[in-house]
Amino acid sequence: MVKVKLINYIGDTQELDIALKGDYITLDPALSLKENVNYRISVQKGQIHLKGNGKHYQLKENLIIIPGIYDRKHQIYVNGRPYLGSMEFRLEKNKVIRPINQLAVEDYLKGVVPFEVYPSWNMETLKAQALAARTYTYSHINEVLDDTIFYQVYGGYTWNKRTIKAVDETTDEVITFHRHLIDALYSASNGGVTENNAHVWGGKPISYFPIKLDPYDPGYPWTFTLHQTQINIGKINWDHPNWWNRLKEQDEEITATIKLWLQKNGFPGDIKILSIPRLKLSNQQLQSKRTENGSITIEFLHRLIDGTILYESVDLVDVKLKTIRSMIGGNVFKSYLIDSLQVKKGVYTVKGKGYGHGVGMSQWGASIMGENGKTYKEILQFYYPGTSITPYHHQERSVYNGSL
Repeated sequence: MVKVKLINYIGDTQELDIALKGDYITLDPALSLKENVNYRISVQKGQIHLKGNGKHYQLKENLIIIPGIYDRKHQIYVNGRPYLGSMEFRLEKNKVIRPINQLAVEDYLKGVVPFEVYPSWNMETLKAQALAARTYTYSHINEVLDDTIFYQVYGGYTWNKRTIKAVDETTDEVITFHRHLIDALYSASNGGVTENNAHVWGGKPISYFPIKLDPYDPGYPWTFTLHQTQINIGKINWDHPNWWNRLKEQDEEITATIKLWLQKNGFPGDIKILSIPRLKLSNQQLQSKRTENGSITIEFLHRLIDGTILYESVDLVDVKLKTIRSMIGGNVFKSYLIDSLQVKKGVYTVKGKGYGHGVGMSQWGASIMGENGKTYKEILQFYYPGTSITPYHHQERSVYNGSL
């Protein structure tokens, strides 16, 4: 069994809608939930409340819902999305409802593969993804995963027939090196050259994560722009009673991510980004031609809880580029394989290739290998050279037995 924290589709929320298909029990003998009834679970004054079927429960502990029988006829709907297995609703940070889904690994994979790759891709590519995802799952089986790209994207019981087939036809197969599970890392695109694990996360380099040219990866070029001046401080109408809320940055998607980074790194409270007067990349590159370091300066207004407003500046000089990428956001700053950074008329333009860290399998490269007639074993051997495919001896099996 695997545990998955649900974040991707619900975010941080104080209330959720849940409904049940099939019979379920809870660990509270006084609490009985009915099928086909809409319930609302919420946080009020640091406690979990449940409303539905004309009743209101105030819970002293976390809410745990367990199916009478583990099968695909029993489903828990969270904000309309179905999940198999059991569900625990925890109180997080004393104000957020956090569901934790527990289910069989093979069924978890059927909710992962169609969200990690396109189900229309070649079947051999889908099988390669199934093995990478299964191996990664077993490598982290003692952790509570989540349903985001931080681990693997998981969409619950939203399965696809083709990816079901890919998982079923490779049941229990995992990737090993010297009889041990590998950490089967993968990313969307390596930009045409793979990366070694040590360059991204430190530690010892692993032989099945070599740096080499990838003739199958399509490159995945990307570009983003960022204004140096986000809010012209000289044009702020300080006398307006609502002046703070009227301030809008030019690049709101990027500055929203920068604000989150600042709030997590010593600047709690409301923030307005004024400018990014410096964004530079180091000339130092890794063997894979990825940029290693960079510098950034952020100037901003910082409103404290008591209403005091301060002018602040954060200056990061020659830091690891992954720090700057996390500030700007991985969905915008897609990789470390940078082609150029230019500044014209107060606007940075950054161009690069790839999407993700570049270590292990390229999903887009695997798709082209499948189209070119390569088997899933050949795909995995190219991206994890020197590894083997072996059965993972485990008793759990899929509950899927015919049709969606």
